[in-house]
Amino acid sequence: MESNIKKRKISSTLCDGKFDELNWENTIKNSLNSIVSIRFSQVRSFDTEVAGSSQATGFVIDKEKGFILTNRHVACAGPFTGDAVFHNHEETEVVPVYRDPVHDFGFLKFDPKKIKYMDVTEITMDPKKAKVGLEIKVVGNDAGEKLSILSGSISRLNRNAPDYGEMTYNDFNTFYLQAASSTSGGSSAATDYFFPLDRVTRAFKFIQNGQQVPRGTIQVHWLHKPFDECRRLGLADSTESKFRKLFPDEIGMLVCEVVLPNGPSFNLIEEGDILLSVENVEITKFVPLEEYLDSNVGKKICIKIERGGEIKEFTIKIQDLHSITPDRYIEYGGAILNKLSYQLARQYCVEVSGIYLAHVGGMMRLNGHNGNLILSVDSKPTPTLEKFVEAVCSIPNGERVPVSYCPIDDAHAISVSICKLDSYWSGLVLSIRNDKTGLWDIQDLTSKIPKRIPMKPLTATAQALNKNLGVGALKIFTSLVKVIFYMPIRLDGYPASKKAGSGLILDKDLGIVVVGRNVVPIEIGDVTISIFDSILIPAEVIFIHPTQNFTFLKFDSKLIGNTLLESCVFSEDVINQGHKLSLFGFNNNQRPICIETTVTDMTAICIPQNSNPRFRATNFVGMTLDTPLAQQCGSGVLIDKEGRVNGLWLTFLGERNANGNDTEYHLGIPISPVRTIFESFKDSYTKNGVFEKDFILRGFGIEVSPCMLSHARLMGLNEEWVDKVIESNPSQPRLFFISRVENSKVKSEKMELANGAEIKNEDNNLKELDLILSMNDKVASRITDFEPLTNVPEIIKFKILRNKKEKNIIFKSITLNELDRKVFLVWSGAVLQEPYRAVLQQFNKTKLPSLVYCSGKSKGSPAYQYGIGSTLFITAVDSKDCYYLEEFLDLVRNRKDGTYIRIKLISFDLIPVVVSIKIDKHYWPTIKFVKNAEAEHGWKKELID
Repeated sequence: MESNIKKRKISSTLCDGKFDELNWENTIKNSLNSIVSIRFSQVRSFDTEVAGSSQATGFVIDKEKGFILTNRHVACAGPFTGDAVFHNHEETEVVPVYRDPVHDFGFLKFDPKKIKYMDVTEITMDPKKAKVGLEIKVVGNDAGEKLSILSGSISRLNRNAPDYGEMTYNDFNTFYLQAASSTSGGSSAATDYFFPLDRVTRAFKFIQNGQQVPRGTIQVHWLHKPFDECRRLGLADSTESKFRKLFPDEIGMLVCEVVLPNGPSFNLIEEGDILLSVENVEITKFVPLEEYLDSNVGKKICIKIERGGEIKEFTIKIQDLHSITPDRYIEYGGAILNKLSYQLARQYCVEVSGIYLAHVGGMMRLNGHNGNLILSVDSKPTPTLEKFVEAVCSIPNGERVPVSYCPIDDAHAISVSICKLDSYWSGLVLSIRNDKTGLWDIQDLTSKIPKRIPMKPLTATAQALNKNLGVGALKIFTSLVKVIFYMPIRLDGYPASKKAGSGLILDKDLGIVVVGRNVVPIEIGDVTISIFDSILIPAEVIFIHPTQNFTFLKFDSKLIGNTLLESCVFSEDVINQGHKLSLFGFNNNQRPICIETTVTDMTAICIPQNSNPRFRATNFVGMTLDTPLAQQCGSGVLIDKEGRVNGLWLTFLGERNANGNDTEYHLGIPISPVRTIFESFKDSYTKNGVFEKDFILRGFGIEVSPCMLSHARLMGLNEEWVDKVIESNPSQPRLFFISRVENSKVKSEKMELANGAEIKNEDNNLKELDLILSMNDKVASRITDFEPLTNVPEIIKFKILRNKKEKNIIFKSITLNELDRKVFLVWSGAVLQEPYRAVLQQFNKTKLPSLVYCSGKSKGSPAYQYGIGSTLFITAVDSKDCYYLEEFLDLVRNRKDGTYIRIKLISFDLIPVVVSIKIDKHYWPTIKFVKNAEAEHGWKKELID
């Protein structure tokens, strides 16, 4: 029934009588007004299901009260939002009122008064008519289509429930119908399994009367096995003879597959036991067994089994199945936790107890995988959600504490992670299912967390390095730290939320560290510096280079006590090809390594762009080394024998490959651009004893690529210029042509994007494929000529070669400040921001459609469900144009919850799209983030709706 998951299906209309085309035509015609297409989202990952949106089918089974039958995975174990679309394309909101704890069915409810233009009919459920050989029609939403009708016939009534793998929903303790049909994705029956209606009809009677559906369990998973298998398990001949006489059509019996530890049947029933009777009534099928369990919740029943030919009898108390079915979850620091469900406990044969990590993220990233059980927080056991909340609320905000956990599939593999419990970006929220409203009631518990405690100074001692690493390694080690960065909200197209790498101390007194921009790409997030793997201190982003791959951080030097850190010493040597130096860094095991190596090449590097724009270094010199260890070291420094720094060894983010993985390049850069920027930066910092956060660079807004002289000659370069180039750069004689120009047709008070803004004639601007000859009468033969600096003049005279003709261009340089972001929004699950530099680099053909750019979305959100995704510009709301973020916010502010709003989008390829998105303020309120130096982490959160 679900369009993108080939799973199971509830059996729809089964008819008897003469199966000619006319009968089928009438049957289907009469059924159409009871069949609905369901568009739905599970808005949070929960238990076995992940957040996401899809389409499915439902069947009206009570037109007066508005009940719809559908699958459990459609009604969702977790929070649900959805709409039903009827055959005449009328739409109405639906809410879940029941989803079975074990079986794959659930009920949705709608308001029948909302359907005004057709008479809704209902389908009568009659499970007894399911017979082998019965011709059927499978009617439903097939592969996302509105309606599909496929033919088949029932071939089996007692097939064990299909298994769809681990850590996902699986039905059990029931038979499935098996049919020969040609169903496909969307009807959830590609495997031809159909859920029978016996337990559905029982449950629905309670739902119709407004009662809770009684469900009982003894925590035993049974399988139906044929008599030949039962005999191998020890079934006595006399028992087989008895049951064959009692049930002539029966071919097998129910056998215990799993008994859950510490459940009602633990140490009584065992795996391999063959069920004989319940309350002295012989049973070979699931329906009568479940009838006893569901009708006697809280009572004791007598169960008789046969084990290896020996008959045993037990009295077992039936447990309420709903009591071991999670109905609430905690959302904390990017993670989602709920109590372990019977569903998952059965799969791994573990006790139904503990806290399950349904979605890993943020500070609770642990080993990076879902499916862990949280055992304790700061040595406080967390067997329940209540105990987890109690533990978290006893720890001051921002503290780092040990969190112990184990994978659900390996309870012996207990691990521990140190987690920073920071509730600023994502608070502590408890959500509880409410079957009366169909929503999950949300309680914000963040205020119960104690306030942050100021950090006290600590002293770290450097570990003793092996002297065989060399003098240089021993000296540089005290100038290196490790940097950990956590990005709570995906901005600027950056793919990873957590990164780590080496940082180099430029000034220990000022607390300034340089780190690769692939580690700290933006200023929004949590930066931590680890010193000698001994102490952790916070840091802030103070400078991000707009084109080179490095970032400056600042930490409070008072927090490191008497730690013997040292400022690095810059080497005065100019690195060239063949230069011998040493690479010092940390390997994959975070152990220091130092190896002497040789620079094999130094050249201008062009990193490929990605379809989803994100920062990539441009206009820089990169170097490669002759040691394979360089590829195992994500970051480090290049030093001489005395430990003086010649360069940085960094990881560069590249393009996403066909397998969906992000390419990363390992390259070195000379220390000279870092040193040049730092010296200017330091002057700005110490001016009047105050750090100038508005320290900015000026540049050209262009990307250049090297052009060999042979190609330059073909482009019209004369010999006089050839001689000038050779004289200017004899080791690498070449010029550069413009491969990309940042968008130059936007005029905005909020964003300086235009180069040559005062030039009216576009022909007097720089263009792509221009070959640059000189800048202010200096031959432009080195990539470093195009670096943004503080001393770049406002007006530059370019001499270029265009269409084999020399031309003078008077160019106005632009400011390049990566810290000029002032605001961004999270609206309907979409992250909206002003276009960042990577967007401007790739969207350079025409004027930007707007400054409302979507850089990401959350699964299960309205943006995800209705089609607002990354790389799209929002240009209008309900036919009213919007260009700025504030204009957009004004247009969507105070819109009524549950209503549709029409959004006009423009793609990167300038293709217009219009979508209607349903406002959901309950699960997806609008949040505005405003830059504020006084606020925690430098950003203030404002809840708009």
